[in-house]
Amino acid sequence: MAKKKITKEELEQLQAKISVLNNLQYKLGALAVDKNKVLKSFETIREELKVVQIDLQKTYGHVSINVEDGTLTEIKEADEQTDKKD
Repeated sequence: MAKKKITKEELEQLQAKISVLNNLQYKLGALAVDKNKVLKSFETIREELKVVQIDLQKTYGHVSINVEDGTLTEIKEADEQTDKKD
C-alpha cells in the first residue's frame, strides 16, 4: 500500500507556519532574558541611588534637593510628621 502524503504546497505552508512559530518562541526567550537583565540593572541603580541619598543626607541633613539645579530646601518638622502618618 502506497503511503499517502499531503500536497507539496500544503507541506510548504505547514513548514512555513512551524518555522514562524519556532522563530517567535526564540524571540520570546530572548526577550525574557533581556527583561531579566533590565530588571537587574534597575535594582542595581536603585540601590546605588539609595547610597547617594544617604550620603547627601549625612552631608546636608534632612533636605529636599531640586534635581534640576541642585538647590536645597530644608524640610520642616511639620512635613516630617505628615510623612510619618502616611
